[in-house]
Amino acid sequence: MGFLQLHPNIRIRIITSFLTRVVGTMIFPFMAIYFSDKLGQALAGFLLFATICAQILTSFYGGYIADRWGRKKVLVYGQLIQCGAFTIMTLANSPLLDSAWLTFVMMLLQSASNGLINPAADAMLIDVSTKENRTFMYSISYWASNLSIAIGSVFGGLYFATHRFELLLALTLVGFVTLIITRFFMQESYQPARQTSLPSGSRLLVDLVKSYKKVLQDRLFLLYSLGGLFIFALEFQTSNYIAVRLSQEFQTQTLQLFDWFSLEITGIKVFSLIQLENTLLVVCLSLLVTKLIGKTRPATAMYIGALLYIFGYAVTTYSNSLWVIVLTMFLATVGELMHIPTRQTYLAEIVRDDARSSYMAVNGLVLQGAKLSGAIGISLGAFLPSYAMALLFAGLGVMGLLLVRLVVHRLERENIKKEAA
Repeated sequence: MGFLQLHPNIRIRIITSFLTRVVGTMIFPFMAIYFSDKLGQALAGFLLFATICAQILTSFYGGYIADRWGRKKVLVYGQLIQCGAFTIMTLANSPLLDSAWLTFVMMLLQSASNGLINPAADAMLIDVSTKENRTFMYSISYWASNLSIAIGSVFGGLYFATHRFELLLALTLVGFVTLIITRFFMQESYQPARQTSLPSGSRLLVDLVKSYKKVLQDRLFLLYSLGGLFIFALEFQTSNYIAVRLSQEFQTQTLQLFDWFSLEITGIKVFSLIQLENTLLVVCLSLLVTKLIGKTRPATAMYIGALLYIFGYAVTTYSNSLWVIVLTMFLATVGELMHIPTRQTYLAEIVRDDARSSYMAVNGLVLQGAKLSGAIGISLGAFLPSYAMALLFAGLGVMGLLLVRLVVHRLERENIKKEAA
């Protein structure tokens, strides 16, 4: 299996997402600094929270209409809105105009457009992939995503403060290129049984709730999502509880390389080091790990990956040894590379064919819930010692793995019954 053997829609989505994310990562992670400088730190936090809420809310609507209109139509409309937002955001940071409030409104609109695009795009990937190539597809997508973030973070740090207008201009151009490619080269992957016009007013809200009620009645999907939330919650402790703990507990050390070089290592530097280690390992090892898990049973790879992931983050939560932290982050990252693509493959089997976009919209809440757990971890860490936090996170991860195993076991039994019939 190679990249060129994947469906054209998959190749287009991976390439356009890579380009958008490279330039987007040069801008959006630094917007907190921009709004803090322009509007004050307290207001900046509220504004960024509003953009996250906008994306969550519109993702439900995006999933709903993508199951009624088809994927491509929603992608084109969403991309068109995004291009308009990028264009005005660029003007709001140009030599002609400098408006933080206009920038925020357009960033809010851009986040809302992402809510429309993501469920349809995720469902389309399932539509045009097969059970045999999904693990490879998700591995390539995950690798491209992390590579784009690594590149974007470096150049954003160098140029955001001094060349914000030029970066936004580049983002706008990439947005329009993506729109053209989506409109003229991407194929529709899902034709609803019957094309219906959307209800209006209160009837739309009633129909939308009714649509998601069916998703929320799918017990296997909910258990699988809950298990994923418990497992992924560990990773989001890195930039929250683990970062705070290291800054407070890690004893400053001096790393000496013979008489040539010495470096003072503080807790904050250790946090930066493991963040860099994680990113570089994902970029460098993704394809190798993909080949290895391709030779094993997907469920086995997913379970082993989850155990490495849980063990790595649990030990990192407690240890104050530099070398132990570096080693356990290596194990956690390898586990991440084994677990995430196989998890996505099983998720594609769980979702119903006629409501894939709606399922993917709800699945997006797993990531948001994991982010929320990171904030909760900081508060708990103020009362619990680090060994108790490590046990808590390990227990949470194991509970998540048991839920995932329960669902996969049920899926495999159903598949055996179907084959026997």
